[in-house]
Amino acid sequence: MDIILKSTFVDPCLLCIFDLGVFTTYNYTMNPKVLLTSKEIDIILHRLACQLIENHLDFSNTVLIGLQPRGVFVTQRIAQLLTDCYGVKDLKIGSLDTTFFSDDFRRKGSPLQANKTLIDFIVEDKNVVFIDDVLYTGRSVRAALTAIQSFGRPSSIEFLTFIDRRFSRHLPIMPNYKGRKVDAIADERVEVRWRENQGEDIVYLVK
Repeated sequence: MDIILKSTFVDPCLLCIFDLGVFTTYNYTMNPKVLLTSKEIDIILHRLACQLIENHLDFSNTVLIGLQPRGVFVTQRIAQLLTDCYGVKDLKIGSLDTTFFSDDFRRKGSPLQANKTLIDFIVEDKNVVFIDDVLYTGRSVRAALTAIQSFGRPSSIEFLTFIDRRFSRHLPIMPNYKGRKVDAIADERVEVRWRENQGEDIVYLVK
């Protein structure tokens, strides 16, 4: 059957063809690229847990602190592996909000909403491991270094990140433990989803 193409136009996202009164839409929107699947995320979490055990053994003098908001999910998952799979007892975990310790919080036009800080243990002379989902500019880590001083002086501080975006650093901060290195340009976004708050474990690169 011959098809008479009456009208054709293209926009950046959609190719729309009107033919014989039928409207057909082809979606050419660029889909997010999957960087890590659920299985790969699970493997990486186990590796990070084992690396922590290698350096901290029974964690008797070590505490894990997730940086709010999204570092808390990584912390909880690693803590669960340490206790359930590797037999670590009496593991101390907490969460730290750095909203008002950021060096640029006064520059933001909209009102800021802080998250909850929960540290119900002593950090004085402890080995502290900060945990976050993505290391980007490094400013959140710098803010955490300032915020933790309100709770005492740790013996040492380490940093664990699930994703290390290497080409976007504003400050000379490097992780002690990293799950996966990602080379992303400025207009790309790394989106880490956890089943606890978004229903699935997956990492996307979004353009």
